[in-house]
Amino acid sequence: METATTYDVAIVGGGLAGLSLSIQLKRQGYSVILFEKEQYPFHKICGEYISLESWDFLNDLGVDLDSMKVPIITKLQVSSVSGKMLEHSLPLGGFGISRYRLDNTLVQIAKTQGVDILENTKVNDVTFSGDEFSIHTSLKKYQSKLVAGSYGKRSNIDIKWKRSFISAAKNKLNNYIGVKYHVKSAFPVDTIALHNFKNGYCGIVKIEDDNYNICYMTTASNLQKSNGNIKQMEAMILSQNPHLKKIFTESNVTLVTPLTISQISFDKKSQVENHVLMVGDAAGMITPLCGNGMSMALHGSKIAATLMQNFLKHTITRDEMEKQYSRQWSNVFAHRLVMGRRIQRLFGRNWLTNLFITIAKPFPGFVSYLVRQTHGNPF
Repeated sequence: METATTYDVAIVGGGLAGLSLSIQLKRQGYSVILFEKEQYPFHKICGEYISLESWDFLNDLGVDLDSMKVPIITKLQVSSVSGKMLEHSLPLGGFGISRYRLDNTLVQIAKTQGVDILENTKVNDVTFSGDEFSIHTSLKKYQSKLVAGSYGKRSNIDIKWKRSFISAAKNKLNNYIGVKYHVKSAFPVDTIALHNFKNGYCGIVKIEDDNYNICYMTTASNLQKSNGNIKQMEAMILSQNPHLKKIFTESNVTLVTPLTISQISFDKKSQVENHVLMVGDAAGMITPLCGNGMSMALHGSKIAATLMQNFLKHTITRDEMEKQYSRQWSNVFAHRLVMGRRIQRLFGRNWLTNLFITIAKPFPGFVSYLVRQTHGNPF
């Protein structure tokens, strides 16, 4: 197998975390290569809502959000399985944008900066020896001083490395499926909604081009009960919520074939594996109902970029870099993840969601508190 030039940093996976990390490091003068198994632009399973805590960071990367005229989201709706509704203003707010558009914008910025991006390239393994990494693809073996793993929720590398969440027994945190559509809808442009159904919840938010993103998560058992048929599951289970029934009945689908993903896990993950710094969903996933996974990926890349620069400037050792990354990542995100798991337990069961909405309605300060627990400050 042919071996290419040694890079300062190799990044496995070109989502938000990987692309933003590549831009930050390249701007500091380091050689960066990024591997992406797909061809840009492409759609991804995602709620496509970003907290405004990420606004300044994305602008600094070169994403001109003002000119994009992204819809600003200031209101939250939550409904129970039976349709009981809670409406609340968002303390910080956010904006909607598709991953198709945002990821492609970031990849163009990265290419302009001089990042070497290899699309349609699957990484089969990453090995570490003699203070250097080998990145194994089907065509070449690449060398680098540092590697970041930003390949998303679940990868062949996770399986090869036998990461702990891969072998965990199926439980309430690790056996979910996700489904996503883009639709035309009359839903309010300034609102993000979270509609519950039995053993799941569905979000809807405005994105670009008069489109709305509909993305829902549920247990694998719900799909099994529907004979593996997504449309049947939507008609029999999701549409028991009258708000969802209205959305599915009256919306016109623009992304005709729904995107699906299975075996989603919210089990705890390690932030460093085999000396590779994990960023984005590869480091840890917050429950989607919290609507903050995209901001976490972006913020995590900033933490990783700073520490990688310190290592490459020889101001810290590899061991110090790894320990500081795990510690800083946990300090910023661990509480959010715990709160996200706790809040998720309140949803998906009609009586419990009804109880939560009944109790929370008279106390808007309590709802604001819960939202703040799963979000951060501008970074």
